[in-house]
Amino acid sequence: MPSLIDLRRRIRSVKNTQQITKAMKMVSAAKLRRAQDRVIAARPYANLMREMLVDLVDAAQSDPNAAESPWLTRREPKNIDLIFITSDKGLAGAFNSNLIKASQRFFGEHQGKELSLTIIGRKGRDFYRRRHGKIRAEYVNILNRPSYDDARTIAEGIIDRYRAGETDAVYLLNNEFKSVMMQKLSVMQLLPLAHDGREQGKDQAQPKDYIYEQSPIEMLNLLMPRYVEVAIFRAMLETVAAEHAARMTAMDKASTNAREVIDTLTRNMNRVRQAAITKEIIEVVSGAASAEE
Repeated sequence: MPSLIDLRRRIRSVKNTQQITKAMKMVSAAKLRRAQDRVIAARPYANLMREMLVDLVDAAQSDPNAAESPWLTRREPKNIDLIFITSDKGLAGAFNSNLIKASQRFFGEHQGKELSLTIIGRKGRDFYRRRHGKIRAEYVNILNRPSYDDARTIAEGIIDRYRAGETDAVYLLNNEFKSVMMQKLSVMQLLPLAHDGREQGKDQAQPKDYIYEQSPIEMLNLLMPRYVEVAIFRAMLETVAAEHAARMTAMDKASTNAREVIDTLTRNMNRVRQAAITKEIIEVVSGAASAEE
């Protein structure tokens, strides 16, 4: 059995760890509120923009120059770009491991095709660096305060490759924020824009009848790059909010576990101390009895 000094040292160590986990939970809770507000503000614009562009793609199909537009061309997806978003830090439970497993499933579902990665976040970057994945671009330390300029920079290379025909399809993999207790893995096809791209739950069989002042092709050329930028920016905001929620939950569980460990160690320490006191009393009584004889 450990000595009294060892038990006290372990209790002190666990208490120090518990203070850290409690502080991390409070920090994540404060950051989560701000991140959640940004996500809620970004969702309506991103969803409506995607719905509008689906209708615009349908309208552009009848244009005489439709075959020349890269946004309307459907190629066999031999070359695929995957935008993969993880966090820069750990201590968030299974947040990053679930994302990495989802990316591996994506690779398994697209075997035989040329996949390249645009990675946002240190955890995903480190994982695929060790496995020599084909990384076209990597962005770390931008999720602390994600900005639209960051999303525009990331989207530029992806849009240029798709326009040039170097990429046949673009997918986006990230975690969506649902609640403090739940995050949802999301794999979305950005390009080419699928006809089922309207927000789930809406009537997909009845496209809106827009009146276009410009030709649909010209509008696609203007709006599709913006659509990719907005989708990446929203995914970054979703990931940040989901990360803080996951870390908040993980640190709360860690604090609870630390309290249980402290209680167990305290009981063991009391037993050891009681045993030592009992032993001393027995020795004193035995010595006194021997002296009387």
